[in-house]
Amino acid sequence: ALKEIRMDNEREGFPITAIREIKILKKLHHENVIKLKEIVTSPGPEKDDQGRPDGNKYKRLAIYMVFEYMDHDLTGLADRPGMRFTVPQIKCYMRQLLTGLHYCHVNQVLHRDIKGSNLLIDNEGNLKLADFGLARSFSNEIMQTLQIESL
Repeated sequence: ALKEIRMDNEREGFPITAIREIKILKKLHHENVIKLKEIVTSPGPEKDDQGRPDGNKYKRLAIYMVFEYMDHDLTGLADRPGMRFTVPQIKCYMRQLLTGLHYCHVNQVLHRDIKGSNLLIDNEGNLKLADFGLARSFSNEIMQTLQIESL
């Protein structure tokens, strides 16, 4: 699967959100977290005054994040007509979701965008967390502060 990093409106270079996502994904290696396989660059088409590709001229760089392939996202599966998850399926997906989140938290990463379209599932029922574009790293000091404040 590919995720294009749009550079059309970037005046200051590579978007900080993409840098953050790549940095986080490079440090996470778990069966329930999507694997970033590589980053590919290619020249993008030069744009005319209306923002349309200008013939065969190339100027802007196109950047793609290449991920392992997953067959479905949870929202897409749930929206299928007549689709009903069984209790064992729900338990299996929840276990995998919580296992992946626990791994992220142990590695000081907050996903911050958990939703059905960011939960990818293959045809064997394996679930992976995806889209770390809003994710943030945190420190132990922040966790200790949050624990104290919640008391």
